[in-house]
Amino acid sequence: MPNGLTKLQKIKVIIARMVAVFVANGLAVIGAGSLIGVDIISSILLAGSLGVIKVAESLARAYIDDGKITLEEINDSFAIMEKKKK
Repeated sequence: MPNGLTKLQKIKVIIARMVAVFVANGLAVIGAGSLIGVDIISSILLAGSLGVIKVAESLARAYIDDGKITLEEINDSFAIMEKKKK
């Protein structure tokens, strides 16, 4: 990703990555939700929302520090959702 992103470009990157977090987390629980009797839509919405909330909290904490969000802080915020490599 280029270093010199404008605010609008940063917002677009964050929104696109938030959608990806929502989808990845939501799809991961489809089977688990049905096993315990929770309907599929509720399972997806809950898991997807929790993933997005984790990232949003991390971004908010980064913004609180200095009133700016750098590309590195954005990447660090989304890194908490990355699948751990074996």
